[in-house]
Amino acid sequence: MKDQVTALLQSGIPAGCLNSAQSFESSRDTFRRVRQGQCKLLYVAPERLKTPEFLRLMEIVPVSLLAVDEAHCISQWGQDFRPSYLQIAEFASSLPVRPPVGAFTATATGQVKEDIRRLLRLQNPLCLTTGFDRPNLFFEVVRPKQKDSYLTAYLRERDGQSGIVYCATRKTVETVCETLRQSGFRAARYHAGLPDEERWKNQEDFLYDRAKIMVATNAFGMGIDKSNVSFVVHYNMPKNIESYYQEAGRAGRDGSPARCTLLFSLGDVRTARFLIDNTSENEALSEEERERLRRRDLVRLDQMAGYCKTSGCLRAYLLRYFGQDAPEHCGNCGSCLSELEERDITVEAQKILSAVARVEKKYRFGLGVTLIIRMLRGSKDQRVLQLGLDQLSTYGILRGENRDQIRAYIDCLLEQNCLRLDGTEYPVLRLGPEAKDVLFQGKKVAYVCRKRSREERREDPKRAPAPANAALFEALRALRARLANEEGVPAYLVFSNAALSDMAARQPRTMDAFLQVSGVGAVKAQRYGKLFLQAIAEWQAKQVPAQTSASGRST
Repeated sequence: MKDQVTALLQSGIPAGCLNSAQSFESSRDTFRRVRQGQCKLLYVAPERLKTPEFLRLMEIVPVSLLAVDEAHCISQWGQDFRPSYLQIAEFASSLPVRPPVGAFTATATGQVKEDIRRLLRLQNPLCLTTGFDRPNLFFEVVRPKQKDSYLTAYLRERDGQSGIVYCATRKTVETVCETLRQSGFRAARYHAGLPDEERWKNQEDFLYDRAKIMVATNAFGMGIDKSNVSFVVHYNMPKNIESYYQEAGRAGRDGSPARCTLLFSLGDVRTARFLIDNTSENEALSEEERERLRRRDLVRLDQMAGYCKTSGCLRAYLLRYFGQDAPEHCGNCGSCLSELEERDITVEAQKILSAVARVEKKYRFGLGVTLIIRMLRGSKDQRVLQLGLDQLSTYGILRGENRDQIRAYIDCLLEQNCLRLDGTEYPVLRLGPEAKDVLFQGKKVAYVCRKRSREERREDPKRAPAPANAALFEALRALRARLANEEGVPAYLVFSNAALSDMAARQPRTMDAFLQVSGVGAVKAQRYGKLFLQAIAEWQAKQVPAQTSASGRST
């Protein structure tokens, strides 16, 4: 809330907030400003709406609009369901005059949209979907052999850029942050287990670019509007696509090219399933409601895993999940720019399907993917021997094949309905409806894969291009840094990188021309216009002698 209010005040909009982190004096001052009409936009957590003090304030202050941000939280089908959001409609009805109500979210499926309309009691609402596509974001999924070594190389390529590394657990945040610090990166950490003072300091360090990299759980980010985040890396796969798209979308807020990279491993699925099965959120719900949410989360986990495994366009996968049409190829994602090849794996497929068929015949309860892979590779694992899997004719039939490669073949067979996973908590692998055609009818199985992994590629095809007139851009950035330091605000609140880049390209000479720069409004033009126009003029003056000298030599 504080970040949002700071940005609004910087743009000349009188705003305030009320939250539990404020001091008594700060809250009292906000109440006073609201009563006196000096605060036009007030940020409040839904948990505070029903407190007696706030209700008394609302009895004397007319509300012209009730805006519900992150509105998907009101739906049990939204990825961040919060029961406190269910109180908002009752609060609106309790006001002397019910104001217009607006609901806003960046991640809502059709079912969530309907829940928002119903639960907020919206009356004939205008529904506007601006589209989920963010063309400036480059999406990719990587399967590195060693995530830490890949991540450090990835960050060195982006030296000086600001980014977020999301991890699934607090423990992973700690280890990844320490690894990056030992490698010389200015990294900070953020998760719910840290003391409030450290979380506050680390967030401030990131916003003010004292720490270039934030390593965090999903506790970090909601409401963060830092515009110069150039990349978001997911060290682990999130539990659902809504969370992934929201977190990845914190990159490139200023419209500049940005990269969204997901480092995927098979262990990520197990970790996500464990977190779903052992969540302690929403204890106020009944056991039946919590079980319904758990089953919903497992379905969405499968959809997230599908994104990580697809060989198709990643942008299309995301957009179609949210119900938006998309072309087969976007030309700006890891899949579309990868070199793909199609291989005939019919023989390998028949071996895997034969193994599953023999397991089904011997063990009616079935076996999971991990055990079947171990059997195929001829593992001497104790569990394999206890179950007698070494006695099956298919034991060791894919001896010598890489474990991850066999898992990729199984994923391919799952996608083509030759195999299926049965059960939710402990899923077992069974034959699918197309298995007989492959085993007995000569049906071919094609496997699409990358010729070479992103880890092996030295070039980065979508590095952010250097801004026009890079020298002028750097001069403007230095001026921005000085002004931000003098005012005690993050640099991006003065002007975003995209605004500086447009400024360097346009090179305005007058205030009217300055107002045409992307990201420049009347308030900022009045506050900073003369200084930036002067910097541009001084830079232009330095170019004239150099051009004259060059012209003289030519003559």
